[in-house]
Order: sequence, then C-alpha cells, then structure tokens
Amino acid sequence: MTEEVLFLSSAISQTQAGHLSVWGMVQSSGFVARLVLAVLMGFSIISWAIILHKLRVFTRISRETITFMEVFKKRGQMENVYNHAKRLRNCPMARVFLAGYIELAAQFRLSQVEAASQGHEEGLLLEKLDSVSRSLERATAQEVTKLERWLIFLGTTGSVTPFIGLFGTVWGVMMAFSGIGAKGVASVAVVAPGISEALIATAAGLFTAVPAVMGYNYFIYQVKILATDLDNFSLDMLSLIDRIYIKRSS
Repeated sequence: MTEEVLFLSSAISQTQAGHLSVWGMVQSSGFVARLVLAVLMGFSIISWAIILHKLRVFTRISRETITFMEVFKKRGQMENVYNHAKRLRNCPMARVFLAGYIELAAQFRLSQVEAASQGHEEGLLLEKLDSVSRSLERATAQEVTKLERWLIFLGTTGSVTPFIGLFGTVWGVMMAFSGIGAKGVASVAVVAPGISEALIATAAGLFTAVPAVMGYNYFIYQVKILATDLDNFSLDMLSLIDRIYIKRSS
C-alpha cells in the first residue's frame, strides 16, 4: 500500500512538473503527434498568410473602385476614363472597362473602314455591341477567377485539419492505453498525461480550422458582391455605349 501511494505521488509530481504546460506536453509527445502538430502548423501559417494577403487585396480594390466609379459616373469622354483606368492596377472594375473599351475601339475602327469603303454614315451598328458584351463577360469571369485564387486552400484547411487533429488524438489515446498495459497500472495519474497530450492535436486542428473557415466564408461573400458589381457595371457601360456610339440600321 505504501509503495503504491509513493508511486502515485511520484507520477503526479512528474505530471505537474512536465505536463501542465502546453509546450511541455508537446515536448513529451511522440513522433506521430509531433508530425501531426507540424502539419497543422504548416496549414495554419499558410492560411493566415492567405487571409492577410486577401485582406490587403480587397482593401486596395475597395479604395480604387471608389475612385474609378467617381470618374466613370461623370459621364465624360470615355477616353478620359480609359486613361484613368490604366493607372488602377488593383481594380477589377477598371480592368473590365479596359477590356470593353479596347473591343469597342477595335469595332469602331472596323466600322470606319466599312463606312469609308461603302460610303455609309460612320458609327457602330447595334450588332457590334454583342462583341463588346462578350468581351465584358469574359473579362468579368477572369477577374472573378483571380479574386477566388487561393481561397480553395482556406476551404480545404477548414475541412481537413479537424480530421488531422482527430487522427493525432486517436493515435495519442492508443499510445496512452498501450502505456497503461505495459505498466500494468490504470490510474488517473498514469492516464491523464497521455490523454492530455492526445487532446492537444484536436485543439490544434480546431485552432487551424476555425480562422480558415471564417476567412473563406468572408472572402467568398466579398467575391460574390464584387461579381454582382462587375455585372452591373458591364450593363451600365453597354447602356452608355448604346447611347453614344450605336446607330440603328435603317
């Protein structure tokens, strides 16, 4: 009885000395547990890097979009809007405008050649507007694809890392019970350190997954808003082109 009490006291003191801190439990964990934690740390670092990068990107987009729309809504010469849009490197709406304007200029030059050869009045026919519309749609799709870049990694992190952490926990519990069988003693002092080490993997998996899921949902929502804004802008630009440049065929 005395030997058992001494053994339990020694086990408790070792637990308090080496396993109360998270870092102590990590240091005392096995190879598989450390590998799981290293993988989760890698996911976490990359996820936070993507989140911070996307926050900077969307902040720049918001600032430059406001500037561009102020210029576009003045309804001045489209050449002036074009010159301003070329300076906005982070604005998807400006790049969509550039794509549409370049196609408009190409169609206008083609119409001028046709009018000169056939003696018709200069101007764009309504049929030419379809080509500009397709250019705007293509540019919008490209910009949305750029905005969604790297977001799949956040979604994958949010889905996979809890299971990676669960694997580490299951492995740690297996090792804890294996240790109990080897020592032949089943007590709280013997079981608690192994279980606590195993649960660190689950905590690390949740710590990695939660910010990734929150970031993924937030940025997907922002992309949807920007995609809607780009579609609305394309319609506004087509309406402006229709009023200024389009002539109806007689």
